[in-house]
Amino acid sequence: MAQINNVFDTYDATADREQLSNVIYNISPTATPFMSSIGKNSIKNVVFDWQTEALPTVDASGEIEGFRLDGDGTSASTATVRKTNVAMISKRDATVSGSQESSDPAGKKSEMAHQLAIMAKALKRDMETALCQKGARTTGSNTQARVTGGFESWMTSNVSRGTNGAGAGEGAAPTDGTQRDLTEALLKTVLQSCFENGGEPSLAICGPVNKQVISGFTGRTSARQMIDANTVEASVSIYASDFGELKIVPSNFSRDRSLLLVDPEYAKVSYLRDFKTVDIATVGDAVTKMLLVEYGLEVGNEAAHGIVADLNT
Repeated sequence: MAQINNVFDTYDATADREQLSNVIYNISPTATPFMSSIGKNSIKNVVFDWQTEALPTVDASGEIEGFRLDGDGTSASTATVRKTNVAMISKRDATVSGSQESSDPAGKKSEMAHQLAIMAKALKRDMETALCQKGARTTGSNTQARVTGGFESWMTSNVSRGTNGAGAGEGAAPTDGTQRDLTEALLKTVLQSCFENGGEPSLAICGPVNKQVISGFTGRTSARQMIDANTVEASVSIYASDFGELKIVPSNFSRDRSLLLVDPEYAKVSYLRDFKTVDIATVGDAVTKMLLVEYGLEVGNEAAHGIVADLNT
């Protein structure tokens, strides 16, 4: 159909106002399940310590009637074991020109406030990665940044690793081994080890690939569920093991090759300096603000946790 003669249309117009939505779409992942589930405390030094201990070996032999306790028969005292980690500094910053801060951007009341909100989320993602991965404890120097020993660097008691995989614990980065498929048998073996050592992990953190592997465990073949006629249920959110229930949580910031079994009661984020906004001296016609946090990971007792490492991704 032809256009009416001499119609003035949008192709001729030069003064139509632009249509810019006030909604800003951002789907970058921001969930931090490890940091959000564990505890929080304050420390007073960049190097911080805690103590662990264990009960004496079980003795079910009993004593004779009327036994005498002399100097040679007294039990040895149990000393605590001191553990050490360091606090690291993480920061994000934003710089906005005076002109832009005085402008009227769509979807924002203040460009600086918007940029700081973005940087706050980015900073939490940085922390999650440092806390739950295998970064080695690094004391640092005036030319090297301190690094807190991440969760994977403490695991020695309840572990399953691939061929040539090894971990010394105490904040030392583990050696990655040959990758293999995650199986229910591997998970059960580590959960049994946790139970035998007194651990009761309640949270399993994994990458997206192995979250789907867990949802396909064969134990589901005998499950009975009430499902809507238009719904297919193929997800496992709770794994009921012989030693308690595990909440299965996918993460974009833990390593997909590692399945972390966490007891939130025995891990904390230790803050030397909690989140703070620092005003940086203005240079020229721009303002800079910095978000800063100084923190480290306290693994109350590593035997409370576990890891199935070196998984295919």
